[in-house]
Amino acid sequence: MSEIVLETGKRKSARARVRLKKSNSLKIVVNKRPLEEFDELFKLKVMEPLEISGIKNLDIKVNVKGGGLVGQAEAIAQGIAKGLIKLTKNLKLRNLFIEYDRHLLVRDPRVNEPHKPSRSKKGARRRKQLSKR
Repeated sequence: MSEIVLETGKRKSARARVRLKKSNSLKIVVNKRPLEEFDELFKLKVMEPLEISGIKNLDIKVNVKGGGLVGQAEAIAQGIAKGLIKLTKNLKLRNLFIEYDRHLLVRDPRVNEPHKPSRSKKGARRRKQLSKR
């Protein structure tokens, strides 16, 4: 039986659970839809770790929730990159990912700031304009 690797990727409020399994050809399914159904930018972002590593013989199943399309794509890419390192046990691959883009392995902590009381409609820090007279 071939080895199955489970890994998670996170970006903003998007959470991706990625399942990698060795196979004969590359097959990526995101939320029960093939990757070909998504737009080009989404596909490019998801394929980034595979292009860097050169690995093309995997079955990848992804469940992703929250966030927008770009956040989801970056979360998926992070999950795939972390899974590839776990699957191949290759430290050179880890260094390659860090050199290319550190956020393929490490979560980006920047998130939208929560709204504060009495200002929630205009923004997190917006206050009423001060009148001098």
